[in-house]
Amino acid sequence: GLIPEFVGRLPMVAVLEALTEDDLVRILTEPKNAMIRQYQKLLAMEGVELEFTPAALRELAREAVRRETGARGLRSLLENIMLDVMYEAPRRRNAERYVISDTVVRGHQSALDLAEKTAPKAVPKAAEKPLEEAG
Repeated sequence: GLIPEFVGRLPMVAVLEALTEDDLVRILTEPKNAMIRQYQKLLAMEGVELEFTPAALRELAREAVRRETGARGLRSLLENIMLDVMYEAPRRRNAERYVISDTVVRGHQSALDLAEKTAPKAVPKAAEKPLEEAG
């Protein structure tokens, strides 16, 4: 990727191995300021929980390998997936949790479709009490 005139000025040449899918998954999850954790903390400020399934993490890594973008490509992949969630989550008061799956990463489903909504708990009526309590 470098022009020959520039390469000639470098005193050393280092050969690097491409990152594997496992390496990329670790980059997404293990560092103290991992990208996944950053998104989780941003959404937590809005009272929303964010979860990535292991299959989703693997699919993100697989796509970065396929595109040959390495670790830098992970950020743009994540940004594309999270754009709608980051914009909509603060306005959706009935969604407390988003689960990002491999189908979201592949573009077959929107992350907004996977929002887990909180339903009000039904208050049991007197007629619905168990027999032990009723009699």
